[in-house]
Amino acid sequence: MIKYQPKDSSLSPRFSGIRTFMRLEHVRTEKDVDFVVLGVPFDTAASNRVGARYGPQHVRDASVLLRPYNPDQEINIFDYCSGVDYGDLDVVPGNIHRTYDQMTEGLAPLLEKGVVPIILGGDHSISLGNLRAFAKQYGPVAMVHFDSHGDTWDNYFGEKYMHGTPFRRAVEEGLIDTDHSIQVGMRGPLYGPGCIEDARELGFEVITMRESRNLGQKEVIQRIHDRVGPDRPVFVTFDIDFVDPAYAPGTGTPEVAGPTSFEALEYVRSLDGLNMKGFDLVEVLPAYDTGDITAGLSAAVAYEMITLVALQKRRNEQ
Repeated sequence: MIKYQPKDSSLSPRFSGIRTFMRLEHVRTEKDVDFVVLGVPFDTAASNRVGARYGPQHVRDASVLLRPYNPDQEINIFDYCSGVDYGDLDVVPGNIHRTYDQMTEGLAPLLEKGVVPIILGGDHSISLGNLRAFAKQYGPVAMVHFDSHGDTWDNYFGEKYMHGTPFRRAVEEGLIDTDHSIQVGMRGPLYGPGCIEDARELGFEVITMRESRNLGQKEVIQRIHDRVGPDRPVFVTFDIDFVDPAYAPGTGTPEVAGPTSFEALEYVRSLDGLNMKGFDLVEVLPAYDTGDITAGLSAAVAYEMITLVALQKRRNEQ
């Protein structure tokens, strides 16, 4: 029996109650749950616009419109999954290292129980804390990274721990299985060719936005599956600036000429069949979000990740 599921919005108005993701119960538990949604409202490693600390609550506000049946994947999530809104992990504004320690400690009991966390940021620096926790539980993980930036710089302003550096640090710390990891969507003006080539030298497969357009989305999806394989533990990180700012203006470092919202959701849906262990969605910045369209898309992206958990559960029961 599914223990935790959203309130029925046909009986209880969406504008009522405390704002939780998808109107799930706010319970901090690792028992009787398959997934949790949680926030990490840390943004003091951002290099441009700040305010992503308010991203989790902004996405939660938009998520009240979500319903349990996903017609694109032909599944009622809560026929197979139990999930809660776990609330936010505590962070230390201005102190990234203490925040990382608290993230690793806070995620550990979930990962030990095999619960899949859907983590709402926060700027992209939080992914290093997430990866430390996942690697501690599963060893080096395969990573699927959707972004307009590779985030593999060595430093920014001389600082080693910024939202543009987490994946270089993660490789140096042995947290990522780069032979089975891939980055998709990189675009925009750079400081030099090294901004792309550095990631390849670290071991990532990199598909730029121009390359993905030339290849076509189906081919890119196939490359993701070929690169990762069906069995390796996978962590997915999704920077909302992966999407063209026409569809997601509320972010810190927007880059034009990206995917549409439909294409972005198709990328996430296409991950079905991978051994998903967790997910983060970062860089949602409410102050720049015209008409809450970024929040709506971000909630939909997280919803598709929850759907992947349900699809995996259904397969396991067959």
